[in-house]
Amino acid sequence: MRRLENIYRLGVKELFSLRRDTVLLALIVWAFSFAVYTAATGMSHELKNGAIAIVDEDRSQLSARFREAFLPPYFKEPKLISFREIDPGMDSGRYTFVLVIPHGFQADVLAGRRPALQVNIDATAMMQAGIGDGYITNILAQEINTFLGTPTTAYPVELKARYAFNPNITSAWFTSVTEIINNVTMLAIVLTGAALIREREHGTIEHLLVMPLTPIEIMVAKVWANGLVILFASGLSLWLVVETLLQVPIAGSKALFLAGTGLYLFFATALGIFLATIARSMPQFGLLFMMVFLPMNLLSGGETPIESQPALLQAIMQAVPSTHFVSFAQAILYRGAGIDIVWPQFALVTVIGSLFFAFAAARFRRSIAVMRS
Repeated sequence: MRRLENIYRLGVKELFSLRRDTVLLALIVWAFSFAVYTAATGMSHELKNGAIAIVDEDRSQLSARFREAFLPPYFKEPKLISFREIDPGMDSGRYTFVLVIPHGFQADVLAGRRPALQVNIDATAMMQAGIGDGYITNILAQEINTFLGTPTTAYPVELKARYAFNPNITSAWFTSVTEIINNVTMLAIVLTGAALIREREHGTIEHLLVMPLTPIEIMVAKVWANGLVILFASGLSLWLVVETLLQVPIAGSKALFLAGTGLYLFFATALGIFLATIARSMPQFGLLFMMVFLPMNLLSGGETPIESQPALLQAIMQAVPSTHFVSFAQAILYRGAGIDIVWPQFALVTVIGSLFFAFAAARFRRSIAVMRS
């Protein structure tokens, strides 16, 4: 009971210290409010307002149909330009797509000669380039088939696609929740690491060392206090920003997601303390944070699917709890999975996180012993 009381009181001290740190408070508010909103509304995975120009050397009825087929919100109104304006327009970034319709195109189509159309694409806008290529191909094929009066499809069967979990393929549904998942890891590492370095820089760690406290009590207090703040902030962000402001439906149980997040925070907060025992100042901690967080975030499955990575990386990332955290978080929040589906990920996060927590605690104990000596 004495140890539990020490852990509780030290944790309360951490909360009061965090309350006085306006920079970290601002970071928490930003990460779970404005950052989530801007990620959902500012980073679109759909084609929107694509800048397109048309070089119409045919001036036929069919080429006019092409010009009228590119409609908002997918494309801006097409600009008619000459052939010599293609390179200057694309070099300056005014046009992402330039469609070239050669002279005699309609006559060749009617004669069955299968003439060629050229589409110039600015591939530096990678997302728009890839999606826009498919959009333009489908639009042109549909307009040609309509003009000729031929069926729009020659398939012997009718194919109907059904998009599960995101019927309108709205990118905000994905990016808003992913941003919360990423920010849980980021803030768990930053808050606990900054808390330990702040103790060292302000000299308060020496005060703790002369008290009847064990290193594990100091570490656990920092973990529960900062973890509680992150749990509260992420739950509030899901409710206020994602569900209320962005109108994104959450398919599964938020309580189950927060329970899994609590398990994951044992690893993430321990990682922050581990990095803080290596770093001697906040700038060093910041460099270590970028070296660890960025690869872990990119390879955990939130940004790119695990299956698309090399086999060696897939095997390595299976030993990192963030991979399983992203997996069960997406399963719960996107697909409405229950504990009967995500319990293997919960178990892996608990086991691997506990092992790393013990390792970080041993490292923290050694660093405390060095300071005492």
